[in-house]
This record gives sequence, C-alpha cells and structure tokens, in this order.
Amino acid sequence: MTRPSTDLFVGGGDTGRLMAQLDWAGTPLGPVGGWPQSLRAAVRMVLSSRYPMLLLWGESYSQLYNDAYSALIGDKHPAALGDDVRVTLAEGWHVLAPLIEEAMATGVASWVPALQLLLERAGYREEAYFSVSHAPARDDDGRTVGVLTVCSEVTQQVVGERRLRLLRDLSVLGDGRTVDVDATGARLIDVIDGHPLDVPFAAIYLRDGTALRRVACTGGDQGHARALPDAVELTDPGPPAYAWGLTDAAEGRATQVTDVANRLPLPAGPWNDPVRTALALPLPSADEDQPLGVLLAGVSPSRGLDEAYRSFHQLLAQQISVALRNAQEYEEERRRIEAMAELDRVKTDFFANVSHEFRTPLTLILGPLTDALTDATAPLAAVQRERVETGWRNATRLLTLVNSLLTFSSLEAGRARSDARVVDLAALTAELAGVFRAAVERAGLTLEVSCPPLPRPVAVDPVNWERIVTNLLSNALKYTFIGRIRVTLDADDEEVRLTVADTGIGIAERDLPKLFERFHRVRGARSRSHEGTGIGLALVHELARLEGGDVRVTSQVGVGSRFTVTLPWSAAHRTAVTGPAVDGRGDAARAAVEEAMGWLTEPDALTEPDPASRPATDELAGARILLADDNADMRAYLTRLLTGQGWRVRAVTDGRQALDEIHSDLPDLVLTDVMMPVLDGFDLVRRLRADPTTRTLPVLVLSARAGGEASVEGLSLGADDYLVKPFAAAELIARIRASIRRARDRTPAAVIGGDPTTVAAPAPSARPAPVGPVPPTPVVEPVRDASVVVEGPADPDGLGDLLDVGWTYPSAPTSAAAMRRDVRGALGELDVDPDVLEDLLLAASEAMNNAVEHAQRPSRPEVRVRVQVGGGLVRVSVRDFGTWRDRRPAMDRGRGALLMNAYGDVRLVSTAEGTTVTIERRLA
Repeated sequence: MTRPSTDLFVGGGDTGRLMAQLDWAGTPLGPVGGWPQSLRAAVRMVLSSRYPMLLLWGESYSQLYNDAYSALIGDKHPAALGDDVRVTLAEGWHVLAPLIEEAMATGVASWVPALQLLLERAGYREEAYFSVSHAPARDDDGRTVGVLTVCSEVTQQVVGERRLRLLRDLSVLGDGRTVDVDATGARLIDVIDGHPLDVPFAAIYLRDGTALRRVACTGGDQGHARALPDAVELTDPGPPAYAWGLTDAAEGRATQVTDVANRLPLPAGPWNDPVRTALALPLPSADEDQPLGVLLAGVSPSRGLDEAYRSFHQLLAQQISVALRNAQEYEEERRRIEAMAELDRVKTDFFANVSHEFRTPLTLILGPLTDALTDATAPLAAVQRERVETGWRNATRLLTLVNSLLTFSSLEAGRARSDARVVDLAALTAELAGVFRAAVERAGLTLEVSCPPLPRPVAVDPVNWERIVTNLLSNALKYTFIGRIRVTLDADDEEVRLTVADTGIGIAERDLPKLFERFHRVRGARSRSHEGTGIGLALVHELARLEGGDVRVTSQVGVGSRFTVTLPWSAAHRTAVTGPAVDGRGDAARAAVEEAMGWLTEPDALTEPDPASRPATDELAGARILLADDNADMRAYLTRLLTGQGWRVRAVTDGRQALDEIHSDLPDLVLTDVMMPVLDGFDLVRRLRADPTTRTLPVLVLSARAGGEASVEGLSLGADDYLVKPFAAAELIARIRASIRRARDRTPAAVIGGDPTTVAAPAPSARPAPVGPVPPTPVVEPVRDASVVVEGPADPDGLGDLLDVGWTYPSAPTSAAAMRRDVRGALGELDVDPDVLEDLLLAASEAMNNAVEHAQRPSRPEVRVRVQVGGGLVRVSVRDFGTWRDRRPAMDRGRGALLMNAYGDVRLVSTAEGTTVTIERRLA
C-alpha cells in the first residue's frame, strides 16, 4: 500500500516512481512528510511537466527533476536525485554557478539561449548546448531557497548551423573560378581552418596519375604535416598510406582511422582533448571508379561520430570535390584559351608572313602583264589581250585580298598603326564614292553622295579611311538589287559621321550581333556574288577603332541597311604625321569596282563553237554544255575553253538560272561551281537528282573547296565528278568527255518514281556481244538514289547466253527489296522454276544484307549485283567495295552463310578492293 507521504510523486512517470522509492530522510531535504507546502507544489509542477525541468532546493542544491530532464543528463540519472548539483554537474559548474547564484541572490530570473556545457554523460567529455532559464524558488514564507531551472538541449541546432556555415563558406570561397587547382585547395583549407570545432585537422590529396599528391593541409600549428605523407604512390603505397586509409579512399571506400592520437598528438575541441579518430573520404568525380582524390578529416573528440556527423563529412567531401573540379575545368579552359590565343597569334603571324611572301610573285605577275597590255611597240592580238586582261584583273584582285589579309593580321596582332594626316575628309569621301558611280549605275541603282565641307579639319589615315569607305560601298552594291545607295558625311559638336545606307535585302536581327565578327557570313543571303573572305565588315570595325572611332549598323529585312562610322572630334584632332603621303590613293576603291563589274556581267547567250576549231572527227561535236559560275572571268575562260572543243556553251550566274535553262533546253552536261548566290551548286545537284527528268543528267562540279569532305558531299548528292580549282584544262576536257560518253552509253530508259532501270532480256537466239571491262578514268561514278544498270565484266566461261544484266544499289538496308524486285523481273521472263527463283532470291538477299552490314570503310558506297543465265545455270554475283568486319574463314559467317549454302553453290572472293559472293543454281 502506498504511503501517504509518497502520494506527492504519483503521476511523475519513471522518475516519480524512483523518487517515491528514494529514502529522502538520508538527504538534506529530510523526510517527505516534513517538506513545506511550497516545495510540494514545486515538485508536483516539475513532475507533471513534459518539458525538462530541474528544481534545486536548499543550501545543498538538492536536485528534483522529471523524466524529460533525466534524458539530458544521461547515465548520471538516477544517482543525481536528491544529490548536490555541484557534484552531479561538477565539470560544468563553473558555467552554471554564476547563473544559479545570481537567481538566488537577486530573485530575478535569467535566460541563456545556447549555453555551452561540458557533459560526461556518454563516456566522453561532450560538447553540449542548452537553452536555460533560472528562476528563483521561494518557500512558504516567501524567501528564495532554491532555483527552478527550465531547459532544453539545442546541441544539434547549434552544431548543425555551425556546420552549414562551413559548407556555405566552402561554396562561396572555394568555387575555383579564379585560381588554379592548388590555390583552390589552399583556399578551401583556409576556410576549414576557421572551423576547428567540427574539423580539427584536414588534408586534401589529389590524384596525379598513379599517385596521390597532398595539395594542402591544416590543423593546429601545422606541425602535424610531418605526420602525413606528402605523396602516395598507389602502386606501392607503403605503411603510412595504409595507416591513414588513403589507399582505400583512393579506390572509393570511406575509411575510419581510430588510432590518430598515437601518430598525431593534436588537442582539439572546446576542452582541448586529443583527437582520436579521423575519416579518409574519397572525393567524388565524374568517374565513379576513380575518385578525384582523398579528403583526410579529423573528428572532434567532443562530439560522437553519429550518423549526422558522418553525413556532414560526406557533404564536406562533396563540396570540396565540386570546388576542385570547378578549378580543374577552369584551369583546362584557361589552357584551352591560352592555346587558342597562341594558335591565333601563330595564324596571324602566318597570314602576315604569307601575305608578304605573296607580294613578290604578285609584283612579278602584275608588272609583266601591265607591260604587255601597255606596250605600244608590240601590241597584243585580240585573243591574247583578252587572256592577259583576265590574268591582270584576277592578279589585281588577289593583291587586294592579300592587302586585306595583311591589314587584318596586323590589326589582330596589335601591330597596325594609324598614320593620321590632315585631310579634306569630305572631298576624300566624295572622291571614293564617285569611283563606284559607274558600277552602281550599271547595276540599275542610284548613287546619292552628300559630303558637305566639315567645320573643322580632320586628321585620319587616308589609307584606312579608303578601306572603310570601299568595304561599305562594295558591301552595299553586293546586296542591293533595286533602289539606291546613299553616302553622307556630316558632323555635330561631338563627332563626324559617315553613313552608307542602301535599300538592299537587309539583315535579320539575329545576325546583327555577329556582323562585325571576322569570317562571319549571313547564310542563305541573296547577293550578286558568293565570293569573298568574310573579313570586310570586320576590317571596317577594326579600322574604325584604330582611328579612334566606332561603327554601328541598323537594318530591316526587305527594307535595307544603314552603316554609320563615328569619329569623335577628340580622335580627329590627333597629331598628324608629316612627310610625303603614301602612293596608291584610290587603288583599293578601283580594285573593288573592277571586281564588282564582274558581278554585273549579264549571263552569256548561247556561245556557238567556231567550226574551224572543231576536231576533224569527234563524236561529241556539238554537245551542249550548261555552265553555272558567278565569276565573270571564270565564265569567259571556261566558255572559250569549251567552245574550242566544238561544244555549244550557255553560261549563267547562279543555280536558279541554271535550273530554268535546264528545264527549257536539256543540255548534255552541267558544269557548275559550288559557291554561288541564290542557289549554290550542291543545291542544284540535289534538285536535279530529285527530278525524274534530270536524274541521269551528267553533272560535273567545280569548286575551290579542296579536301575529301567537300568531294564526298558533292558525289554523295549525285554529282558525276568533282574537280578542285585550280585545274588543268586538259584534265577538265577529259572528264567532261568521259561523263558525256558514259551518259550516252548508258541505257536510255529513265528511272521514274524511284524504280530502277529495267533491261529486257534478249531472245535466246540473240546472244548479246560481251562487254569488256570499262577502262579506268579519273571520273568517279556515284551511287544514285535508285539502282541503275551497269555493265558487267567480261564473261570468260561463256555463262550468260540467255541473260547477262547488272544493277548498282546504294549500300543501304532498303536495297535488298529493290534487288529482289529487279532479279525477279529479269528471271521471270525466262520461265525459271518458281522454287528455284525463290531459293535464289533468298540466297541473294542474304548476300546483299551481308554486303551492307559487313563492308567496312567502302571505297564506294554501293553494292553491285549481276545475274547471268546460260548453259542450264543461273549465277547471281553480289559485290561490295569494302573490307569485311569479321575475317573468319570463308562460308563461316553465321546464319546468312548457312542459308546461302542451303539454296545454292556459293563461292566468295575477298580482296583489298572488296568482296564478291557468287551463288550458282541449276535451272532444273
């Protein structure tokens, strides 16, 4: 039966039951029956609360508390019940005493939001934080005889916020965007060094090949650095690396090191206890199997290594890894930029050197050409004069290009200078614009020039100003087809402005930001010529800046463009150089006009060959050639060359005109340039091959774009041949002859709607004459969109009495179906047994599929199939032009080979040029 004196503790939980069983007579408080009413009331309040509460009563500070508080003191409970708090919390009494004594002495309550206390409640000296309030406790007479303490532990909150600050500081200061990897590691360590309560010491190791290299470390007075290895060779780590867990961490396994105090005596934590534990953590990288490095971090001796502490270390490693990877990427990007800058410098120097080297041969070309043209004592014949003038015009154009490249390379290298001279800028501008008047009017445009005298003299480099005006006017003429070009020069109190406005095609808004970048060209823009280097406007921009000004542009598609060069008066009043002016004023403008005149040449009418120039016996005499090129000199040269062979030539300036001429009068061959306005050469070929009426029309492509990729692109679109400029006239003539002959020898039936050409089998009694091998020519015969009939090789064994026909297919999976249709059609007219036919089709399909799937790096992207019938046999040959992916023994190619062998006698011949599979089957 419960004693009445213990009814006080009823409802107090486990602690209340312990208090009821305690012999209070042996404590300073005495028997429960003698407790004053005020103490009883305070005890009931404490026990009934779920909030941690501690009642200290009497001079001995006897402790009475509830269940919630017992959890805070850990294994000090239940011995603390009735005992002196100065004994129970002796390790933290120096912190608590002032607060408790103040409440006892003044009777005023206090509150501390995060009071740091040293507790030994879990077997080690623990760092703990509490939110504590101390209020006076009074007896029945109103005297302060104790303290009521209400508290809650905020250790996780305080420590968690502190760790988050460390992670935030690492993300802010260790981003690696402005320093190299080693410097980033040092900065990260400096940040960690400011948080010793959570990370007593740390070392960062980075992988360097097969080794780990320590890039930074911190902790204590840095004397511990001698206890940590500077580098670890992972192929032969050594005892220190194993002891610190570096080898396991380098392989991606986090490792706990427990005997740190034996190797590294380092005091840490709020109470300077020795560090006993460390973690070796892998630094994550993009490659999960190979970490970026290792973080070796000490564990505070004042905090237990619980799940939260381990998670913090994982986040710490991830944050360091992100910063180091950012630094690595930044360093790699910086090296790439430096390499690109060096490459750009080398390229600029190369352009400058090559441009200088070009000047000497150009001088020796232009000099004799000019002498020949102006020599009155030995005048040139009309034909020779025309040839020399062509050479002189294009050598002059080449000199202009060389000068532009030389100027641009000097600007890029920072070696260009402005030889400013006091000039009449209005007169100079009007003179330069006037040079273009004839060309502008010939184009059917109006040139308006408004250059009134300026109020003050201007100092500019006249050569640079000429290049600025020339490039802007040339650009306006190139892209303006109707309307006018207006050149104005005006000034106000701040600047001089040159404006070149046109009513041309305009520029899309998306292209305006890149318009002054070097080599930038607006794709698909309609122009008078596709020729150009793409540095004209970039040169204007750089020269304007060199003169102390700038250039801007406004434009609207379909309305026109306005370029404005501004020159501040401060730049226009520079100190002018003295001495004679540079010769050649106006040369750049005249050269630009000479080039522009070539754009304005009307397409040539049909040029008939001179009968006297025709070869005596030439089966190709009178062949009709359509020539498409936007360069007037090239059109004139090729026209003279081709008409000299007895061919009729019609010349046009772009692909669109070529299409119109082809549809009105189908030629024997199309000779086209690639880079042309409106419609380029590749688009022309693409449209011709898509049209059934022109699918077999021979097309020979001329281009200044050298290299395998350009030729492959042209041939893959269906061009019959591709010739790179400059070319030999004899080679061009030979290729044209070969293309026309091959087209005329080809079966005239057209390929309609994608179906291949069909060849009727001759009557059994009419054996066709065998066709010998086609002699090699420099012409490449491409694969068409559909199969075409090709000539087979000679038939040495006489097979083919009844049928000998072949096709060429693209090397594509869909070709098997087309092949089956063709073979079925050819053999169906010979009354071949249906079962034999199906067997042959199945075997041939497997051979075709093998050719498409296994032919590697084919020299020609096609598969040729030949069918021969005679002497009671049917032979189907399938040939590809690549090497086999799998070089197993013949007839051991898996299911396909088994099927082929099951339905016919199969032979295989594989050479460096390709593989031929032959399937034979008797008709009966």
